[in-house]
Amino acid sequence: ASVVKELVENAVDAGAKRIDVEIEEAGLALIRVADNGSGMEADDCEAAFGRHATSKIASGSDLFRIRTLGFRGEALPSIAAVAKVECTTSASEDGLGRKLVIEGGTTRSFGDAATRRGTAIAVRDLFYNTPARLKYMKTVQTELSHISDYMYRLALSRPDIAFSLKHNGTTLLHTSGNGDLLQVFAAIYGAALAKTMVAIEADDVDYRLTGLISRPESTRSNRAAVTTVVNGRYIRNYAIVPAMMRGYHTLLPVNRYPLAVLCLSMDPTLVDVNVHPSKLEVRFSKEAELLAFLESSVKRTLQQHILIPQFTAKKESPAKLLEQMSFYGSGSAAPSGDQAEPVGPSVPFARTAPSSQLPRSVQTTPDEPPLPEPPDVSATSTAMSYPSVPKLFGSAARGPGQPANTSASAPRRPDQPARTEADIQAAKESWQKIADASSAPAAIPSFPVLSAVGQIHGTYIAAQNEDGLYLIDQHAAHERINYEIYYEKFGAPGAESQQLLVPVTMEFTSDEAGWLKDHLALFAQIGIDIEHFGGSTFLVRAYPHWFPSGDEVALLQEIAEWVLVERKSVDIAKLREKSAILCSCKASIKANQNLSVSEMNVLLSRLGQCRNPYTCPHGRPIVVSFSVRELEKMFKRVM
Repeated sequence: ASVVKELVENAVDAGAKRIDVEIEEAGLALIRVADNGSGMEADDCEAAFGRHATSKIASGSDLFRIRTLGFRGEALPSIAAVAKVECTTSASEDGLGRKLVIEGGTTRSFGDAATRRGTAIAVRDLFYNTPARLKYMKTVQTELSHISDYMYRLALSRPDIAFSLKHNGTTLLHTSGNGDLLQVFAAIYGAALAKTMVAIEADDVDYRLTGLISRPESTRSNRAAVTTVVNGRYIRNYAIVPAMMRGYHTLLPVNRYPLAVLCLSMDPTLVDVNVHPSKLEVRFSKEAELLAFLESSVKRTLQQHILIPQFTAKKESPAKLLEQMSFYGSGSAAPSGDQAEPVGPSVPFARTAPSSQLPRSVQTTPDEPPLPEPPDVSATSTAMSYPSVPKLFGSAARGPGQPANTSASAPRRPDQPARTEADIQAAKESWQKIADASSAPAAIPSFPVLSAVGQIHGTYIAAQNEDGLYLIDQHAAHERINYEIYYEKFGAPGAESQQLLVPVTMEFTSDEAGWLKDHLALFAQIGIDIEHFGGSTFLVRAYPHWFPSGDEVALLQEIAEWVLVERKSVDIAKLREKSAILCSCKASIKANQNLSVSEMNVLLSRLGQCRNPYTCPHGRPIVVSFSVRELEKMFKRVM
């Protein structure tokens, strides 16, 4: 993979617009890289294989403004020392060039050759004269994965170059080189994933960011699908991915990572690519500013999209269709139309269940308990207050810099009349005018206005609008609502703490107690008054009165346990957020809890007023949609 990397990067630096890579036996038998770049003159061809020879820097000051992928001058002589190398190159269009053959570092021949403009280097029998190094090689599949991975990254970093990669005659990668990053992404990851990607573009005083990021529903179990490019160079930087992840805050489940191609452009003096021999790791001179820019850019880009996953029915493969054909009578074709009758005991028949066995999908009993609500954000007394919808989700519940929803986009209250088609169209036109105004910032798309139609298994709300069908996880929805409320409340909890008549006792191990004694101020900042009682015992003497009723002790224990696990990485911002998540989870309605239609509509209305109504605080999706067209395709109304 290192040999492929060096040869391909030399081709890129030569200005090539097409680079073809051919390998056999994962590169041990053959690595051939051909390009249509500038080529080399006769003298340069021979000098290029000398130690420390490079044409990419002219003075020492150039090392601080590196604009090429390679510059050390060590790769070609190192490769030639452990393999049989043929280099054919031409710097002119007349079809005349030079061919150099080197084996084990010794020149075997050097003379004229007929070739097109560009350079082609073939490396055969790699490590043939160093058996100890050859024995160290991994399996063919492992080496091939390293090669293909780097070629994929390079293709993503340079969509303006046409790349091809073949292994034992099989094409593994082919790009057109037309500059379309999305097409390159589709060639590598597939068209289905490419459709879920969102274009990102942002500018700063020092940086420019372009690329693609995935919607929250498209994730991977590791960060391998994140490609970072700086000035056209694929790099690895362990601070950039966490900064991007902070932009996805609460949008992703735990231990899930998005797919992304982040292309950063900056002045070469702001990045040092000479800190590692492989040139994959770089160092930024203004790293803090870069990370803040990256985080805000990702967050702002995601806010400009409606992040509701849309269900897409998978097409059945021919093998599956053949399997279904076998259900019919042996040796006969499947009947068609209304005459189709499955034959055989293995085929399940659709039966109608008795009404007593059907799940109750809609609950409309008037005496059911109302939807649990968190306390009022503005409450200052110790009594629990249950505010109305407008008060609960007004401007006080929004963070700084977050625009309040306009009246045209805000969901209706239960006491308001239902919107007409004209109202909805007027709201859409209002948002479009804002988006088209050149002097105004881009409008944040409003959450769709939904009308509940029922409940599935006491867990999911079925809702609809003119665009299709929506399924909402009622616990996740209520959890998001509560999270945004509690997060604001934990910002200034001290004034709302209440003293306990009987303190809550908490026991820890001696090691945990020793650490907690020195960090009790952390708990005070979220309104929890805890003191050391002696030994491994602590007393909680006060906590905010709006803690979820009945779960106060369990909540205090979970907060303390989380602080002990995080230890040195805990700060007030993380503690505030974690406490809000724990409170919101315990205060929310649970699965298998029946709701009336009016309660469902209130929940949907409040969800639409949230800053992020698409995922719960743990990153799980809240809403999944089925478009009208997709429903029609399911029922074969359209083909």
